[in-house]
Amino acid sequence: MTYIPQSDKDKAEMLAALGIESVEEFFSQIPSVLRANAMPAIPGPLTESELVRHMHELAGENHSLQDLVCFAGGGIYDRFIPSIVRDVVSRPEFVTPYTPYQAEVSQGTLQAMFEYQTVVCELTAMEVANASLYDGATSLAEAVSLSSRVTHKHRALLSRALSPSARRVVQTHCTASGIETGEVPYIEETGQTDLGALENILDDEVCCVALQQPNYFGIVEDMASAAGAAHNVGALLISAVEPISLGVLKPPGNYGADIAVGEGQPLGLVPGFGGPVLGLFACNRELMRQMPGRVVGQTVDSEGRVGYCLTLQAREQHIRRDKATSNICTNEALCALAAGVYLAALGPDGLREVTRLSIHKAHYLRDQLAEQSENVQQRFGGAFVNEFVLRVSQPVCSLLESLCEQGFLIGPSLGREYPELDDCLLVAVTEQRTKQDIEGLVAALSS
Repeated sequence: MTYIPQSDKDKAEMLAALGIESVEEFFSQIPSVLRANAMPAIPGPLTESELVRHMHELAGENHSLQDLVCFAGGGIYDRFIPSIVRDVVSRPEFVTPYTPYQAEVSQGTLQAMFEYQTVVCELTAMEVANASLYDGATSLAEAVSLSSRVTHKHRALLSRALSPSARRVVQTHCTASGIETGEVPYIEETGQTDLGALENILDDEVCCVALQQPNYFGIVEDMASAAGAAHNVGALLISAVEPISLGVLKPPGNYGADIAVGEGQPLGLVPGFGGPVLGLFACNRELMRQMPGRVVGQTVDSEGRVGYCLTLQAREQHIRRDKATSNICTNEALCALAAGVYLAALGPDGLREVTRLSIHKAHYLRDQLAEQSENVQQRFGGAFVNEFVLRVSQPVCSLLESLCEQGFLIGPSLGREYPELDDCLLVAVTEQRTKQDIEGLVAALSS
């Protein structure tokens, strides 16, 4: 319904119940000098049509990805979203309900969560998955916390080639949890995590080692060797995956990862200003009773009919707080549904095709830049998927502004998080980019 303000009669009845005669008397305890300056010079009221027009004018000042050619990376990507994804998640049965507290009456919602868990397990080659968390960063923090509980150790090692924002979230989480964090450097030439340095700092006090695949620089890591090094001292390996890359790269379950986490935004979610995004979380069967968040199971009722229910509920809403694995109480159900629909629509062959297109187009951009531009060069020599680091010959911030004015969204700049890379930026190429887009960016960078 539309907003209907109180009538004069309504106001008179409320004032009478309060025993006062005016609204001004109601606020009389606030000093008059404060009340006089409380409201700035606000324009007069607008009619509904005038207000709608005004809001459209304000919205028109924003840029959108339809106005820019997006080569931005760093964890959020501009990928094609099939129409079926928006169609399904917009259905009122899914888009309107809140968290189902009497969950078993919401069989459709539970089935959607169960199907999402299933495709995440298939994608990562892990044995169990939850029904999602807030985002990739909090998923990583929860994985570190799980590792500490399971191993009874309190020191985590994070690759410096992990997403800087995710590392900050983990460090904040660990500070509150009493877990010490350490960093593993990356190799200057290749951009890969320095596994030699990792082995030198690994000891029996380490609960986990966390690497990103591909890492923040877009470089493919040697995850099997990292897993072996971690397991040699009784630590767990956490793999923070970019999900689209799993169309080609070996999944975490096939190289010995104990926990797989990731940012699910590329799986059918738009690149919004901070959200909504999606936290992927999957692990081995041995760890499933320590897994945070919601888990949906499939069962049968007394008449043998298939049904779905919440199970293994280790959230603080359901058990004593000191026994809970996490105080995260909300899964990103609608976002998880989008990811499930996206993966079901593409299927294994479609996902592989999306990954291959991204790889080919990214390498085409790299090759064109190497041939035509003296102003930029690839910074690291390691193998990459669809994202890589460029070193540029002019100040990065002014370059990014200039490119934006020419219609290209690129970056982010790496100098703020990596002072030694203050002349570098990230560039990502997805299946969305055309040959014309790529050659346009090459021309802009060359000039």
